[in-house]
Amino acid sequence: MRRTGAQIVWEMLEHEGVEVVFGFPGGRIMDVHHHYPDYSVRHILVRHEQGAAHAADAYARVSGKVGTVIVTSGPGATNVVTGIATAMMDSSPMVCITGQV
Repeated sequence: MRRTGAQIVWEMLEHEGVEVVFGFPGGRIMDVHHHYPDYSVRHILVRHEQGAAHAADAYARVSGKVGTVIVTSGPGATNVVTGIATAMMDSSPMVCITGQV
């Protein structure tokens, strides 16, 4: 069976041991969001992309695991910049996936 890129994203997250993803769905990342119920990675829906980035940073600090964010392109991608910068300055492990940037 052929897999989509969206399915491969979730498979790789599972393979790397990611347990939680913070995100906000939007146009260019909807294919990825449609598949999250099919995988063991828990998706936490946030109200704003910036909140997703800060939540992922906090998760990484508390758990010692990689904080992961999935947001849409454009404003979704720019809204996570502050959280990414905070994580980088404090050496928190974070992965941020955005749609078609």
